[in-house]
Amino acid sequence: MTHPMLRLLIADGNDRDGRATRAEAVGQTTSEAFAAVVADLAPEAACTLVNPADADAVGGAELAGFDGMVLTGSTLRLAEDGPAVRRQLDLMRAALAAGLPVFGSCWGMQVAAAVAGGDVGENPRGPEYGFARRIAPVGDGAAHPLLAGRGLAWDAPAIHLDAVLGAPPGARVLAANAVLDVQAIEIPYGRGLFWGTQYHPETDLDELAAMLRLSADAVVSAGLAADRAAVEAHAGEVAELAGRDGPARRHRAWRLGVGSDVVEPGPRRREIGNFLRHLSTARGLKWPERDRVAR
Repeated sequence: MTHPMLRLLIADGNDRDGRATRAEAVGQTTSEAFAAVVADLAPEAACTLVNPADADAVGGAELAGFDGMVLTGSTLRLAEDGPAVRRQLDLMRAALAAGLPVFGSCWGMQVAAAVAGGDVGENPRGPEYGFARRIAPVGDGAAHPLLAGRGLAWDAPAIHLDAVLGAPPGARVLAANAVLDVQAIEIPYGRGLFWGTQYHPETDLDELAAMLRLSADAVVSAGLAADRAAVEAHAGEVAELAGRDGPARRHRAWRLGVGSDVVEPGPRRREIGNFLRHLSTARGLKWPERDRVAR
């Protein structure tokens, strides 16, 4: 028997230059990488990839064909404004007004917060490059389905300078850490509902290493590393975490101070799986008996 599939729109947050730089460094764009994670967690999902920074992005009328949307991270900044930014604000506004469930990480969360009236800007406590440390639920976050399966605290891949500094009216902040008061959030807007994280649950460790290398100058400028060589050494250790399990990988994880919430794909991707489960439940679909999220 053929079961209906989830129809997911994955919007790449980068403009053409950002997509080209990312593809050269990693071998795929941000939206392609996100689609690969979705395919792993929910093979029955059908993903359509669009580039909303471009003039030929998906229009509002086409959103009715999807069960949910994702807006990925980006090298863009809201303060830069410009057509590439405004088009993404328009898409987020249209998707939520149409009643779509939307997930976004990093840039995606910032765009949703801005659309709903929140405050987005450079975090006065500084950036997070590499890992966001000791993220913990706040408010009713521990009981929220976005964070289902998370413990009392966790680490996650993170690359950001800007952040949500003030939550929009009606939003629920779900997680925070010492660096940032809004690490995860729920935002109601129009008929839609946004779930998002400032960190990157979708990012694999080899990708994170490549992103660190691309951000080397910013990491040094932030005072987090002495020079580009130090960033390269750190990125190399992060990349080695992506290898097969064994004593060497466990030794590297110990040196970097990370656990299974970072090293293992299932726990690292927890929020993505929870969002897909949410979409499946909303459509009355049965989530696969094998828990793809917790593996």
